[in-house]
Amino acid sequence: MARRPLPRILSNGTSSLARGRDLARTAADSATDVLHPLLTIGRGLRILASAGRRKWSGTPKDKRGPALFLGAACVLVVALVPYGPLTALITLMAAAAWQGRDRTPAKSGPSDAETERLGSLYEALVPYFSIPEDPNPLFAHGGEWDKAFSGYEFDEAGRVTRLHIRYPAYFTDGEAASRARIEALLHAKSGRGREYLFDWDEEGNQLDLSVLAALPTGIAAQPFVTSPGETVLGFTDAGSVQRTLPVLEGDEPRDVPPVIWRTGPRSSEPHLLAVGQPGSGTSTLLRSIALQALQHGGDVLVVEGGGSGEYACLSGRTGVLAVECGPAGALAILEWAAQETERRLIATHRAREAGRPAPQDTRRPLWILLDQPTVLAHLAAAEGAPDPLAQLQVPLRHGRAANVTVVVAEQHDHLELLNDAVWQHTRARVVLGPAPVQQIADVLGLPPHTTPPARVPPGRGYARLGTGPVHRLQVPATPDPYDDSTHPAHRQAVLELLPGRQQAGAGAAPDRVGHVTLTKPLQAQPPAQAQAPAIDASEIPEVSADAP
Repeated sequence: MARRPLPRILSNGTSSLARGRDLARTAADSATDVLHPLLTIGRGLRILASAGRRKWSGTPKDKRGPALFLGAACVLVVALVPYGPLTALITLMAAAAWQGRDRTPAKSGPSDAETERLGSLYEALVPYFSIPEDPNPLFAHGGEWDKAFSGYEFDEAGRVTRLHIRYPAYFTDGEAASRARIEALLHAKSGRGREYLFDWDEEGNQLDLSVLAALPTGIAAQPFVTSPGETVLGFTDAGSVQRTLPVLEGDEPRDVPPVIWRTGPRSSEPHLLAVGQPGSGTSTLLRSIALQALQHGGDVLVVEGGGSGEYACLSGRTGVLAVECGPAGALAILEWAAQETERRLIATHRAREAGRPAPQDTRRPLWILLDQPTVLAHLAAAEGAPDPLAQLQVPLRHGRAANVTVVVAEQHDHLELLNDAVWQHTRARVVLGPAPVQQIADVLGLPPHTTPPARVPPGRGYARLGTGPVHRLQVPATPDPYDDSTHPAHRQAVLELLPGRQQAGAGAAPDRVGHVTLTKPLQAQPPAQAQAPAIDASEIPEVSADAP
C-alpha cells in the first residue's frame, strides 16, 4: 500500500506552527491591553454582585420586605433627581473598578526559601572573605547577609540569577587563583548546569554574578554584511562588542553581536588557531571561514588530515585551488603555498620600488585551511617523508604582507605536535567544546570570565583576538551538506553559498577524496632571485591517502 503524504501543516516542520502560536499570543496580549479597563470593571461588578447575594442570603426573612421597600424608594429618588441615573452609573462603575483592581501584594523581600539560600551562600563565603585580625568583619559566621549582598534576583525555581556582593578590601582580588576559588564556590552553590558571568570591580571591592542566556544556535551560514577582510567567527553576548549584524534565524530577522576577525596587510592577528575535541565544531568553523573567503573573492586551499571527507563539498568549486587529504599531496600543496608567498613578496617589493601599485594577483587573498594537520605530519614521519608543517613557516611569518592567511584546526590531545611557528604566529585563538578552565587558559592566554558548562552544543566555545578580551562564541551552523544526519535547512543554506563548479577543461582533476583537486592551474613562477623552484599544476602528482 502506498504511503499517504503527511498534511502540509506537519510536513513543513514546526516553523509555521510556532509562527502561528506567536501571532495568536501577540493578538491575545494586544486585546488584553485594550480591554483591560473593561475586564477590571467586569471583575468588580462580579465581586459586588457576589457581595450583594451574600448580604441578601444573610438577611432574615422578616426583614427582607422592608429592605426591598427601602431599595425601591432609593431607586425612585435617584431617578427623579436631575442627573441622578448618570451619577449612580458613574458611582457604580467607580466602585466596580475599585473592587476589581489587581490586589496582588508587591514582593517586598526574599521568601523563606530564598532567604535560606542567601544565608547559605553567605556562610560559604565566610572562610574566604574574613580574617581573625578584622575587628569588624563584613563576613562572619552567624552574621547578617544583607550587609554583604546588596542586590539579588531569583528565577522561578528559586535559584540565584543575579547577585551583587561586597567584600573586604584586604581580599586578594588581584590574584587569579583567589578569584578562581570564589568563582568555583559560587558556581557550585548557585546551581550547576548554567553559565555564570563574574564581573570583578577591584577598585570598589564589589563582585557581580549573573546568569548568562544561551547563545543562539539556529543561525545558519548566510551572506553576512561585512566588508572584505572581515570574517565572522560567530556570535557572542550583547555587552561584549559594540556592533551588531542583521541575520536570519530560521525565517525571522535579528540583530546579533558578532565576533569579527580582521585579516589582511593591516591586521594585527593575521592567522588563526582553532582547538577542540571531536564533534566540537572546528570543522564547522573552517567551512564557515571558507565560504566567507569565497564570497569575498579569495582563493582557498584545504588540507584535511582526518580524511573523513568533511570538505568534499568544496572540491571543484570556483576559487577552491585544492582539497587534499594525503600526506604527499599536502606536502606539495604547502610547498607551493610557501613559494607563492615568496613570489607575492618579491612582486610587491619590485612594484613599490618602481612606484607602481602592487599587482592584482598579489592582492587577491589566499586562504590556507588545515584541519588536523598533525595526522599528516605523523604519517609523513612514519613514511620517512618531510614534515608538511615545516612548509608553513613562510606563510605564517610573511603571510600578513602577502595577503596569505593560515587557519589551523587541531584537537587538544595533539597540540604538542604543532611546531613553534604555529604557536607564535596564530594570535587569534578559538577554543570550542567543553574543556576545563585551565585548558582554555593555556590556549587563549587568559581564563574566561564565565564558568564553562559541562555540556555545550556544537560550535560553542570561546574566542580571543590577540591581546583582547575573551568572548563567548557560537559558530554559525555550517554542516557538511552531504551529511544526511544534520539539519536539512542548514545543509541547504550551505549549498546555496557554495560557488559554482569549475567548467571542464579548466584544470580540474577527478573529484575524489585523497587526491589533489585543482580548480585552476597553480602557476607559481618565482623570479630568478627566488631560490625555490616553481611548481606547475601538471607536476603535482595525484597521491591517494592510502598510497604507501
